[in-house]
Amino acid sequence: MLAIMRRELAAYFRSPVGYIFLTVFYFFSGFFFFSTNLWGMNADLGGVFSGLYILLLFLIPILTMRLLSEERKNKTEQALLTAPVSLTGMVLGKYLAAVIVFAAGLAVTLVYALVVNSITIPNWGLVLGNLIATLLLGMALISIGLFISSLTENQVIAAVGGFGVGLFFLLIGAMRVVFTGPVGAVIDAISFYERYYSFALGIFRFADIIYFISVVAIFLFLTVRVFEKRRWS
Repeated sequence: MLAIMRRELAAYFRSPVGYIFLTVFYFFSGFFFFSTNLWGMNADLGGVFSGLYILLLFLIPILTMRLLSEERKNKTEQALLTAPVSLTGMVLGKYLAAVIVFAAGLAVTLVYALVVNSITIPNWGLVLGNLIATLLLGMALISIGLFISSLTENQVIAAVGGFGVGLFFLLIGAMRVVFTGPVGAVIDAISFYERYYSFALGIFRFADIIYFISVVAIFLFLTVRVFEKRRWS
């Protein structure tokens, strides 16, 4: 698993993907920070994280689109399937590589918090809540993108598919105003926003953490199943 993770981390920076992801992430997060905090003289970093909530929908598919689809396109998939590493270890290695690159981008928000702290005292509970919420959201979206990438050899289709599924989970909460009763309860249960918003308010609920971890586990399990089926087909 660690060998796969190191290989994928190196691959991110042998190609433009890692640089593009981090450059765009730093640029837009810096813009959000400047416009809402420095220019607006505001100590609340909530505006930065709100912007990142939407930004991740577009950036995460770029990070995950090549992870498995590229293996099929380059005909190196069979080498992975026959390598002396379990399919779970292979999938986890690729997943962790993407999470590390994402976390490297997200870490810049701690710099913004320290800049604000040098001027005034921010609400560190809200900062921590937003940071954890964004990390968990990114991890869930990466697992979804990885699964979509396992289904096709076309990186564009993988990116569009990851965007579409991520959009569903992020925006389904908006349908809550239309549906009530059991359907509304289901929407509340699967909506990323409902879980994310609690953290953004500084409310730490164990159930919300379990929810995001469960989403990650489900999509990683599905990805492993895709490769198990392909190995024996």
